[in-house]
Amino acid sequence: MVKDMTEGKPGRLILEFAIPLLLGNLFQQFYSLVDTAIVGKFLGVDQLAAVGSTGSINFLIIGFCMGICSGFAIPIAQRFGAKDESGMRRCVANSAWVSVIFAVVLTIVTVLLCRNILQWMRTPENIIDDAWMYIVIIFAGIPVTILYNLTSAIIRAMGDSKTPVYFLVMSALLNIVLDLFCILVLKMGVAGAALATVISQAISGICCLVYMIRKYEILRMQGTEGKADPELMLRLTGMGVPMGLQYSVTAIGSVILQSAVNTLGSTAVAAVTASGRISGFFVCPSDALGATMATWAGQNMGAKKPKRIREGLRMANIYGIVYALIAFGILAAAGKYMALLFVDGTDPELMNRIQQMLLINSGSYTFLILVNNVRFLIQGIGFSTLAIFSGVSEMIARGIAGFVLVPMFGFLGACVANPLAWLFADLFLIPAYLYVMRQVEDFFSGKREQL
Repeated sequence: MVKDMTEGKPGRLILEFAIPLLLGNLFQQFYSLVDTAIVGKFLGVDQLAAVGSTGSINFLIIGFCMGICSGFAIPIAQRFGAKDESGMRRCVANSAWVSVIFAVVLTIVTVLLCRNILQWMRTPENIIDDAWMYIVIIFAGIPVTILYNLTSAIIRAMGDSKTPVYFLVMSALLNIVLDLFCILVLKMGVAGAALATVISQAISGICCLVYMIRKYEILRMQGTEGKADPELMLRLTGMGVPMGLQYSVTAIGSVILQSAVNTLGSTAVAAVTASGRISGFFVCPSDALGATMATWAGQNMGAKKPKRIREGLRMANIYGIVYALIAFGILAAAGKYMALLFVDGTDPELMNRIQQMLLINSGSYTFLILVNNVRFLIQGIGFSTLAIFSGVSEMIARGIAGFVLVPMFGFLGACVANPLAWLFADLFLIPAYLYVMRQVEDFFSGKREQL
């Protein structure tokens, strides 16, 4: 069911919306977790490193897809908050048209170029063939990635954060079965892990689409609402592309860093991969709070309630900081044991590197909380272009780590890359937030004619 977030206590509404998102994020992590665990356990360290070496380029492209879908949902949330149902349906329809175009173009380009990209990243020769096989299948599945992210973003824009989770639970369990079947029975290697991921995400996306069409009367098109509107498509593109670029620009820094880590050998790559998979679970609450802020800001912007936007950010920051402290304690005590999900624990150098990266990254989760909460809130208000600059800040920081810190300090330089990136982004986003809110409040008070 849809939920109006423009009325009621912010703290309660934020938790009610964020908890299903958190569960969804956790199950989404199962895609990469199960791939990594099964690959590492049954295929070996080199295959684990091969899958891990694709992580940054995966985020570069898939992150762009996620970003544009989130951007398309912002006008939908704003029109929902403003009670403009016809305008909301037109945005939904034209988001679908634009998404089809992006899906076709991105799939063709990335599939053709992915081996060249891996070579540019200096992927070690002993893992590049497996890395290519894994990522080319993931990129061939871009249409289903966009399908899931668009449908779930539309549903969330209307205040329903629960429905997409139900389908993710089902597809996550299916992913486990398919992973084991493709790798252990069909002997497909890393290709089996990638294929299982694509099939599972396709099923969750199709289920979201069918459910959305059948259950949400508010989305049923009337008259010409479903027709392509070139002008609206351009506006949606102008909202979605900056958010997609924010992910991609951020990922460029990750590509630079991954290239530097690749020069340290497969053990370092495997350590970054394993610690990254563990961290992927522990940053899910931060991601959930950030996505909540996007819908929160979008709906309350449509309802012309800037004070309520501020109240929501304050509560989200409180929740996030408390969680960051808890997460650090858990990873400090048990991180090395969690690593046994991915590696056999017989290599002390590998285990020490995993623990080192987990400690340094989790000790900086407060920086990440602020990045996600503030950035998504700014995007939800409609200032998505600013997200690019926050991404540039992260790119610069990871570039410094890749070009300077890793050559100077080795693996330690890679460990501090994420905390440095989050700090750089915060130094940009906090002043940006103050600027945006001043513009919004002046607009609603009549001091300025347009934003």
